[in-house]
Amino acid sequence: MDKRFFNFFNLTEDQAIALLDTPQDQLSEDDSRYIAASHLVNFPTERSIKALMRAVQQTDPSLDNRIVRRKSVETLGRLQAESALPVIRTCLFNEDCYTVENAVWAIGEIGTQDPDILEDVAQLLDKPGQTYRVIIHTLTKFNYQPALERIRKFVDDADPPTACAAMAAVCRLTGDYSQMGKVVAMLQHPNVLGRRLSIQDLMDARYYDAIPYIAQCPVSLVFRLRGIRTLAEAGIAARAITFATIQPHLEQTLYDHPNDLSLVHSYPSPPTLPVLIRGLYETDFGRCYLATKTILDDHADAAPDALFATYAEEANNDYGAHFHVIKLFGWLKHAPAYNLLVEGLHNKQPQFQKSRAAAAIALGELGDPRAIPELKASLETKIWDLKYAALMALEKLGDTSGYEQVTNDDDWLIREKAKSTPTGY
Repeated sequence: MDKRFFNFFNLTEDQAIALLDTPQDQLSEDDSRYIAASHLVNFPTERSIKALMRAVQQTDPSLDNRIVRRKSVETLGRLQAESALPVIRTCLFNEDCYTVENAVWAIGEIGTQDPDILEDVAQLLDKPGQTYRVIIHTLTKFNYQPALERIRKFVDDADPPTACAAMAAVCRLTGDYSQMGKVVAMLQHPNVLGRRLSIQDLMDARYYDAIPYIAQCPVSLVFRLRGIRTLAEAGIAARAITFATIQPHLEQTLYDHPNDLSLVHSYPSPPTLPVLIRGLYETDFGRCYLATKTILDDHADAAPDALFATYAEEANNDYGAHFHVIKLFGWLKHAPAYNLLVEGLHNKQPQFQKSRAAAAIALGELGDPRAIPELKASLETKIWDLKYAALMALEKLGDTSGYEQVTNDDDWLIREKAKSTPTGY
């Protein structure tokens, strides 16, 4: 599990446990039991697990305590605390639907083949007001066949993401993939959450034929890479696909040019450059990619000055826009952005991590050989997508010596990339 974003709070394990155990009415204004429950994910010890279990068993009906219980259940799931399953199971009968949702999710993370627990989860499909997607995912994950007919009734649900999850689950549980085209079609849903969730459903169904369509889905490449990598790992292990099958789609996703995406949005009339620059700050990356494509198509000459200006004003501190500005400088092949791109390549702040791979690709587009040692230094990172993007950029710059450096890399995708190069390393 990647914990780069978890450790934001300067608390020791003892401090977090003590804070979590403090009654709500005895907390100071600056204290938060919720933060304590979140922070204990960094301490996979019996003491932390027991403290989180105590928090789950605090049944004070106040909103503050309900929120702490939900987070404690979630953290126990992230810690894969098997000893906490009996306590988490009691939450399946809670009246708070969010506590129930977190309990089902945590059971899915911890894992169980206990038919009684799985049946308790399955019975939630008949309870109104639940988050049925999570329930369906968990039951499918453990191949709980007795839930099949109960899941099947959701394939025509009025909520498209729920229906999508049910279709994927039925395919997985029955082995009949004839309806998976409907799940693939959700990759073009107008709502960004619907597109993201469809990738998860395709992963859960292990539908390897969806990989090319995931690569074209207009969402953040983080979601696309996760989907492709997960399907690749399962498919290669099952001997259903090979690395050569997925390599072009993986690299298309890392390259991340808007022309390679199937965009779902359009403009009613041609927007001005200032409007397009604001489009880079949208939370729906589909709209950001549309803005990027339009800038490249219609405003390439004026764009660099506008990009430098928005970077100085705001994008330097906005991780979404930062990513798109970095990429645009590469697509525009704007040489004066070299130093900014090198800075992005080496930016280790957690929220800017996807900009590092973007900067690697952009440096490859600039074609400046000064970037070669900078990119080779990135091969020392533990971040697989940055290493892969650096290899792609080095190849673009005509330097394949980095492949020898990663022949025995810890990450299987990097090793496969090294083996696939014609240099013979």
